[in-house]
Amino acid sequence: MTQSVQISTAPKRFWSTQKVNLAWRALLLGVLLALLYYRVLAKLVSDWWNIPDFSHGFLVPIFAAYLVWTKRKILLKARLAPSWSGVAVVFVALLLLMAGSYGAELFLSRISLVVLLFGFVLAFGGFDLLKELRFALLVLLLAIPIPAILFTQITFPLQMLASKLAGALLPLFGVPVFREGNIINLPTMSLEVAEACSGIRSLMSLCTLAVFYGYFMEKSTWKRVVLVLASVPIAIAANALRILGTGLCVQYWNPDKAAGFFHEFSGWVMFVVSLASLFLLHRAMGLLTRGVKNS
Repeated sequence: MTQSVQISTAPKRFWSTQKVNLAWRALLLGVLLALLYYRVLAKLVSDWWNIPDFSHGFLVPIFAAYLVWTKRKILLKARLAPSWSGVAVVFVALLLLMAGSYGAELFLSRISLVVLLFGFVLAFGGFDLLKELRFALLVLLLAIPIPAILFTQITFPLQMLASKLAGALLPLFGVPVFREGNIINLPTMSLEVAEACSGIRSLMSLCTLAVFYGYFMEKSTWKRVVLVLASVPIAIAANALRILGTGLCVQYWNPDKAAGFFHEFSGWVMFVVSLASLFLLHRAMGLLTRGVKNS
């Protein structure tokens, strides 16, 4: 007596019905977000384009999308357990949006979008899915310009610090200096460390790139944190060196060229030097940890 065995040739279902429904919900929510936030997003992109201090914002959504793409297989296998806690988060996000819209505070409106995305993931996917996506969502905060009042509070101390550092270094190279606040008086002309020369642009850009670099090049969490934190003093030191170079050019070369071409070109050079410093710090941490393990 023979028994026939039937082998099913039906294609294996890659997506469950639950995930298909989640995909449709995500598409619908995307349309709703576009309608709700189109003015906020349009102004945000405009700031990225028109304000050099925030031009790094264009890279952040691309990086966040890449993070989601690299986890696509894990996300498809993640257990979906919708949580009512997400509804509360969505409610808070909408309150922030209303407060930002009626109070003419762009920062609150922009932050509310990130909070809203957290709420949607939690409400429709649950805590397991949120755990997988939390870093990609948090990275989006780097694309949001800091509030104007906080920007001013950060910029002015950076101006003064850069002026003090450059004013202390220039005499070491034989350049007489008389500093008045953020103005460095040299024998031939005066250098004003304006808001644009405070280093805030390179600081925010370098901090963002440190996050990117740490993600791609380092697996250790503590080393990633060190790289991001180290970007702050590196950016400050690089800006002080830039002002030092400008002062030396004014004294020993040509004041007009120092305040023109050299001032702009040195900004790019110092940024490359800052990136190289991050790389060298990363290499040094690697050598140090390997040495500790070997001992």
